Amino acid sequence: MISITGLRKSFGDHEVLRGIDLEVAAREVVCVIGPSGSGKSTLLRCINRLEEPTAGRVVVDGVEVTGPGVDLDKVRTSMGMVFQQFNLFPHKTALGNVTLALRTVLGMDSGAADARGRQMLEVVGMAGKADAYPARLSGGQQQRVAIARALAMEPKVMLFDEATSALDPELVGEVLGVMRKLAEQGMTMVVVTHEMGFAREVADRVVFMDDGLVVEQGPPAALLGSPREARTRSFLAKVL
Repeated sequence: MISITGLRKSFGDHEVLRGIDLEVAAREVVCVIGPSGSGKSTLLRCINRLEEPTAGRVVVDGVEVTGPGVDLDKVRTSMGMVFQQFNLFPHKTALGNVTLALRTVLGMDSGAADARGRQMLEVVGMAGKADAYPARLSGGQQQRVAIARALAMEPKVMLFDEATSALDPELVGEVLGVMRKLAEQGMTMVVVTHEMGFAREVADRVVFMDDGLVVEQGPPAALLGSPREARTRSFLAKVL
């Protein structure tokens, strides 16, 4: 579903990604872990071209995202992205936030957009808050609305960039619960996370990044339980 070859990204003289090769199969859940500044978020942002790669190739569902003349708007409809910050429009209700792209990007009429929007809010357990504005929602509820917004576009891939890191600890579980349910339903997911318990339980594969490189990867039990590389062992000793 996702094929990344030789991906590099520099900001000025600083090379953040130094040659990433990574494959993600359809229906696979890949959790990306590593210290701050290792390039995890930049990797996600290059997959959907929110950041312009310096070099390399990204192919998603057979479409070369980094190819010349690619229709980025069309490509991005196949990739949902959930950020650390919820990025909801404060002047729109939960339903209004979920349906905005359905109307403006997909051109759906109000009735169809509202029907899909309510269905997606139900998927994330927010059906009862369709008419609530973001200021009236907890952080966990806002993040679940953000997930519903991404799902409404019926993406083939979901990218999560530290989706729980801005939440109070007691709200983390409700968002991870939604992500767990998506994984069970077979959504292809790339999840940048510090939640090692979630990675151990839900991921098919864990990828450890450091200093712009994939240091090692493997099944959660192997990578989190008996990592091969000293850098991985050092990182896990601090976070587990």
